[in-house]
Amino acid sequence: MSNINVRRAVENIRSGTNVYTPLVETIVNAIQAIEAGPNAVGSVDISVARSNQKELGSGQPSVESFTVVDNGIGFNNINRDSFDTLYSDHKIAQGGKGFGRFTCLKYFDDLTIESIFEDESGRKKRSFKMGKQTDIIVNESVEDCAEGIIGSRVTMLKAKRAFPDRKLTTIARSLIERLLPYFIDSEYQCPEIGIAEEDGTGRIILNDFVSNQLAATIKEIPLEDGTIVLGTGEKAQTFQVRVFKLFSPRNQRSKVSLVADRREVTDTALHSFVPEFADEFFEERSSEGDDRDRNYIVKAYVFGTYLDANVSLERGDFKFPKGDDLLHAISQAEIEQAAAYIARNALGDTITARQEKKRVQVQDYVEISAPWHRTIAADIELSAMPYNPSPEQIETVFQKEKFSQEVAIRQQVDRMLNETDADGLNNGLPKIIDQISKTSRNDLIHYIALRKHVLTLFGKSFELSVDQKYPSEGTVHDIIFPRKGDTAATALEDHNLWIIDERLNFTNFVSSDKPLDGGSSERPDLLVFDTPVLFRGDNEASNPITVFEFKRPGRDDFVNPSSKEDPVQQIVRYVNSVRDGKFKTPTGRPIQVADNTPFYGYVMCETSEKVKKWLENEKQFTPMPDGMGWFQWFGNIRLYMEVLSWDKVLRDAEMRNSVFFHKLGIH
Repeated sequence: MSNINVRRAVENIRSGTNVYTPLVETIVNAIQAIEAGPNAVGSVDISVARSNQKELGSGQPSVESFTVVDNGIGFNNINRDSFDTLYSDHKIAQGGKGFGRFTCLKYFDDLTIESIFEDESGRKKRSFKMGKQTDIIVNESVEDCAEGIIGSRVTMLKAKRAFPDRKLTTIARSLIERLLPYFIDSEYQCPEIGIAEEDGTGRIILNDFVSNQLAATIKEIPLEDGTIVLGTGEKAQTFQVRVFKLFSPRNQRSKVSLVADRREVTDTALHSFVPEFADEFFEERSSEGDDRDRNYIVKAYVFGTYLDANVSLERGDFKFPKGDDLLHAISQAEIEQAAAYIARNALGDTITARQEKKRVQVQDYVEISAPWHRTIAADIELSAMPYNPSPEQIETVFQKEKFSQEVAIRQQVDRMLNETDADGLNNGLPKIIDQISKTSRNDLIHYIALRKHVLTLFGKSFELSVDQKYPSEGTVHDIIFPRKGDTAATALEDHNLWIIDERLNFTNFVSSDKPLDGGSSERPDLLVFDTPVLFRGDNEASNPITVFEFKRPGRDDFVNPSSKEDPVQQIVRYVNSVRDGKFKTPTGRPIQVADNTPFYGYVMCETSEKVKKWLENEKQFTPMPDGMGWFQWFGNIRLYMEVLSWDKVLRDAEMRNSVFFHKLGIH
């Protein structure tokens, strides 16, 4: 009689087991029982019991229970006592842990055993149930049995959760993948393993999935060398890799599986190491008699004594870490990565074609969408980039590379300044400058490409819409500078004052569509305190002040005598109000203005014939040579004003930037 807390032992199962784990464990125990007996031909039969509840749509009822029957030596006294012993070492030579039966109670309500065996006193029949309290074996009975086939019947009753698969073929395939090492060992004769419905119908021989049907399900890929050696010196370990195509993969991904004692323990997606394994592969019909085009995935199985010696009790993982660890010379990820590279080489041209496709995708992204990355494209390592990457994923890789280069440059500069004398500085400086220039070119190209997009958007902002209406002045206003904002809330890269004048990029303060006295007075569309590039002085009287007024494209009613929106007079009023000291900066400081403070005024509007006559005849403005703009000097208030058509603003901005667009090949 045992005395352990069975319930706690089951609850403490934490490693990567699943509902297939106890079924595989039971099948392996059956195989080992056959190996221990005298039968030349062994057999394992799996029976599937389903729920009595009918499914909607006439689908198959869900799977509830499994029964595994074998013709092995049965539960003799030695095997019975081993079952009743926690962590039994009875099958340690075959990799037994003495714990696998506990996984049955994790996923099923009950586990029952019936077995016929022979001992020195004759043939007997033993039956019992696995306990759930303090005894591993309960309800045991042993009786004489004159007839019956020696062997065992193990039943896992009532799955605690819905079994994930219903079709026999699906369950059979899942078992094959987990037990494949038993079927592919040329020096081992695996017992015949069959699976059928409870009434015996639909029987499938698992062995035939591998050896027959023209390799319809599984086909091995020949390898030139499937050996892996990891670790150094006395700690070096050797592993063997075998790679298979698994056809009709449903929703599965290609994987690398680590095997211990002929049982699959872990499986990890191959695309974690080689991104090109993310999607299924396709095999066209061959000349070898197979007339089907078939999809397939790849599965790499890894074998080795290091795996056998380090598998966990539950056979759900290994004792060594998944990642690098100072206490272990070899990690799971290291083994899997090496196996993934062997699988990659096994597929040869198929993987190479996918890598080339990815290279072309990245190249097209750079040429079409991100020309500013051309300077670092040659440095990008594509092997870790996802297969069939999205633009966002490509951009992320480029940003990481750019940041990495910038960090490396800063470190080199710091090291050179701290450790190098004058001669060494002269020798190393050209290389550092070249690297700095490279990253600077990247930023400059990005900036210029963005300008091209902004100008395209700007041009569309004063075109007729589908409903034959012009956009509001707010649309073009927001492109140039966001309304209701100022430089305290709007960063340099968030406005596009360069469309009007490059010098406006270097302004010290901008107020956009806001009353300058903080109240409800008139407000200019844009008022700019311009600071010379070389001085960057703050609110100084010598620095120019620029005022803008925007009028909606297509609109010219502001020239009517009754209009209260005369833009020329509006700018004059703004200038006079500033000169009279009526307004302050957002920080509450007076706007510094002297008698000779220069003012610039710009009106952007639609220059129809009506507007042209108004400017020349009533406002006394002088036309510019291109006929798309007019200017006037108001000497008494030191104001120079220009009235510009929207087309001229766009054309001039494009002209100023065209040489840069040309150099980048942006059209």
